[in-house]
Amino acid sequence: MSDVRVIDACNTFCPGPLMELIAGMKQAEVGDVIELLSSDAGSAADVPEWINKVGHEMVSSEQVDGVWHIKVRKMK
Repeated sequence: MSDVRVIDACNTFCPGPLMELIAGMKQAEVGDVIELLSSDAGSAADVPEWINKVGHEMVSSEQVDGVWHIKVRKMK
């Protein structure tokens, strides 16, 4: 399994974190996991919605000390 790539989008606001995740996904290989760090609560709703639309896999989503840690696996 490949390493988890972390995208730190803290202190950016919607749609910034999602845009950074999309850019990261374009560079990732199928099967890679990307962890998005976001202090924007909107990301917790925006990211799963985008993942469902494009067909990637939500690995996990949790909030730790005000920061969302959202892990996504590239599926295609």
